[in-house]
Amino acid sequence: MSWIDTVPYEEAEGKLKRLYERVKGPDDNVDNIMMAHSLRPHTMEGHMVLYKNVLHHSANEVPKWFLECLGVYVSQLNRCRYCVEHHFEGLSRLLDDESRSAAILEALESERFEGAFTEKEEAAFHYARIVTLVPHAMQVGDFGQMTDLGWSDGEILEINQVVAYFNYANRMVLGLGITTEGDNLGLSPGDSENPDNWQHA
Repeated sequence: MSWIDTVPYEEAEGKLKRLYERVKGPDDNVDNIMMAHSLRPHTMEGHMVLYKNVLHHSANEVPKWFLECLGVYVSQLNRCRYCVEHHFEGLSRLLDDESRSAAILEALESERFEGAFTEKEEAAFHYARIVTLVPHAMQVGDFGQMTDLGWSDGEILEINQVVAYFNYANRMVLGLGITTEGDNLGLSPGDSENPDNWQHA
């Protein structure tokens, strides 16, 4: 599950138990990435506030399926199988189209985006790649390419936040040896109208 000790749902008390109740999925399952916070529950709280607002908020204008694509792509770049598997499953549920999902995964893994994505969407992946692998190399021209292709400044902010979040989550997973063992893949908080609803379904 992870290289550090964790507190299982059945043994949790106090604030940790309350947080588990908020993030759990069916059968009281708590994703391993959340359980890895159990020795410091306040960090789980911070993680969930960021995650819910960046990826699952009704004020976002970039479609959730595309934000999930960015998450899968960043996780692929970082070789974080945990997040690739979880978020590709979530993406597949959103799209409800097996052949399209397979084409998207192939495009993200091969970095051959033509056919699966528009030129505008491809520019977002180019941006995500730089921010993930060589953030110091970002130039105003890379940013300008996105605006030239129709991304608004607010949408670029959303993309930036999703890319930054997944880099955080990937490094948490890889640095603590978190695995998908026992997880229900692809569950996420679905009530985008309520940022305080963290229930995974």
